[in-house]
Formats: sequence, C-alpha cells, structure tokens
Amino acid sequence: MKDHIVVLTGAGISAESGLSTFRDNGGLWEQHSVYDVATPEAFARNQELVLRFYNERRRQLKSAQPNDAHRLLAELEQHYRVTIITQNVDNLHERGGSSNVIHLHGELTKARSSTHPELIYDIGFNDIQPGDTCDRGSQLRPHIVWFGEEVPMIEAAAEIVPTADHLLIVGTSLQVYPAAGLVDLVNFDVPVTVIDPGEPASLSRAKVIRKGAGEGVAEWMKGLGL
Repeated sequence: MKDHIVVLTGAGISAESGLSTFRDNGGLWEQHSVYDVATPEAFARNQELVLRFYNERRRQLKSAQPNDAHRLLAELEQHYRVTIITQNVDNLHERGGSSNVIHLHGELTKARSSTHPELIYDIGFNDIQPGDTCDRGSQLRPHIVWFGEEVPMIEAAAEIVPTADHLLIVGTSLQVYPAAGLVDLVNFDVPVTVIDPGEPASLSRAKVIRKGAGEGVAEWMKGLGL
C-alpha cells in the first residue's frame, strides 16, 4: 500500500499563478470589501454586483495557468496516494493534473441553486446572470462558501487527515477556521511540513521551508528522493 500524502493548500499557491487573495491586501478582494461580495447578506442586498464579481473572477481564472507547485503535486501521484484539501475555489489543481481534490470553500466553475443547495451545476468559465435559474426555478448563485455559511466538505476532510502518512501545508497561513483545525487531526508521529515564505502560524512539530510554493514543493520532494 502506498503511503498517503495529504496536502493542505491555500491562497499562496494560487498567487503564483497570478490570482489575487483578499487576505493579503487589507481585507479587499479586487478592490471590493468581502462583506459586499462574499456573504449571503451581500447577495440578498445586491445580487447583480455579487454575480458580476464572480463572473470576473471566472474570466480571470480562465486565463490563469497552473504553476510549478500545482504540477509537482500532481506528479506525486506517480509515487504516492495523494489527497489535496484546498481552501481555494479555483480549479488549478485539477488542471495541473491532480485527480483527488477536496474543495473546502466551493468551486468557482460551478453554480448552485440559491434555495436548494443540493442542486449544483458545472458551468465552466461561463457567467451567471440574474434570471438564470436551477431546475426548480430558483436563482443560481456561485458555488462558493461565503462568510457565515457552513463548510460542508469539512467533515470529509476531517476523515481524510488522520489517514495521512505525511502532511504538507502549502500557501496557507492556517488562520482560517474550520480549515486550520484540520492540522490538529493528524497523528502525532506523522511528519508535518509547512511551505511558506512568510511567518506561518506556529506549529512546534512542523518543519518549515521558507520559500514560495513552487520552490518549496520542489525542495520538499527532493527530500523524498524524487
């Protein structure tokens, strides 16, 4: 049985593909307050603005490409069982070649019903417009976990982490809950590595590689003999 590598990824890995992160620039995301574009209240208040904002993010994603970190993590599958648990809503892991990705905060290339959350649709890079509805007639919204909403995939992730033989953390400050709490679920004898060019949250047991995502993953993989 191949060793199981579980990888937690955040905005830092997508930043190397040119996708901006709101947490790194004063709580603004593409010059919008998150409270204007990333809450259920914002959608109720100004549906057109919220839809337009995510339509723009989808167009931006279409032109972005997976970077070295995405491709290297995909290559791991040739040697190990790999599960990627990401806080990112882009599809760069999949486009980079990873086959087993859990999206904690939703997926930009999907839409869902605003009243029947189980109705989810693949929309690729297409826009969602006011008046676009689900099969039951309700307005479609981005398939994104907004602030104040439950994180439905956290339970699946919480079942995966204790099965890890290695835990790799790339491009996340480990400050966003409930995702940050996943680290506490790894078994005590499992090696943990954090790749972060800044000052990551203190994990006393973790090895820290202070490099960007692409360089850091390459260095870590060399340590595995790859």
